[in-house]
Amino acid sequence: MADKIKITLVKSTIGAKPKHRKTVAALGLTKLNKTVEQLNNPAIRGMVNQVSHLVKVEEV
Repeated sequence: MADKIKITLVKSTIGAKPKHRKTVAALGLTKLNKTVEQLNNPAIRGMVNQVSHLVKVEEV
């Protein structure tokens, strides 16, 4: 398993549930097509699974 994952926001949070907006912000994503690297741990994976319809994930 990789140590880090790249998370890219590919769909807008306009119209998303407030909980999903907060999750996206907590991941460090602010604008469309912005990419961040996060550690690959269960907490981050759970956040990504919650907003999987808004983000794209790649293992680094």
